[in-house]
Amino acid sequence: MNFTDILGSLIQSGLSKSGKKRITNVLGGGKKQSAGPADLVGSLGKILGGAKGSQTGSIGDVLTDVLASVSKGLGGNSKVASGGLGELAGAILGGKKGTKRGSIGGGALTMLASLAFSALSKSTAKPPDIPLGLVEPETAEQRQQLESDAELVVRAMINAAKADGRIDDAEVENIVSKLEQDGLTQEEKEFFITETRKPMDLDSIITSAENRPDLAAQIYTASLLAIEVDTSAEKAYMQKLANGLNIHPQVVAHLEKTIGLY
Repeated sequence: MNFTDILGSLIQSGLSKSGKKRITNVLGGGKKQSAGPADLVGSLGKILGGAKGSQTGSIGDVLTDVLASVSKGLGGNSKVASGGLGELAGAILGGKKGTKRGSIGGGALTMLASLAFSALSKSTAKPPDIPLGLVEPETAEQRQQLESDAELVVRAMINAAKADGRIDDAEVENIVSKLEQDGLTQEEKEFFITETRKPMDLDSIITSAENRPDLAAQIYTASLLAIEVDTSAEKAYMQKLANGLNIHPQVVAHLEKTIGLY
């Protein structure tokens, strides 16, 4: 089972009506046309530029390498992850169909990792570690960690969607239909359905992200993409999530502003 692909499909489809619009805010500044690597340099660069990174440079430097890899078609032959950002943007902004498996999932991971890195960089004097989603995995252990991170983010998105009580059958059917269109396996679809039927479990998500500020920020961002955050129950859930993950209020504010929540 590939949790990166499941994540990519959920990010592309959007679990909430506003989810896709918020991703568009990040990827294309509200533009509806299809976007390629050049478009992403302008939009993501403006959003993320200036954030200080670790030894490898600023987030602008990281994204330049990422986008260069995509535009040159290197697809994983560089040190920094290409992440399929071009595929992700094309699929979301242009309604692109038939994108190969893995590309959109990788792009979703890179997008979440980029936003987390930017938010953390702007809220602390100490440079944060570069998230694994921005670096090509070099070992089986790193690849497994990426999959584990993707699984946790997927579970967090589904959990957030239950904030108003539960996900109704019509919503589940609609999302499963989109998963089928994206070529996900029966096992992956059944995983999604099973997760939607489980009771809400915020504690396990919080515990799984302990001592991982970058992963905590990614979970928070993905959860924002999964719900409208327009009811008292959803607002209370997001507050509990931020508190439980020990996310600094400045990080929360930066993430919410970037995706256009307010």
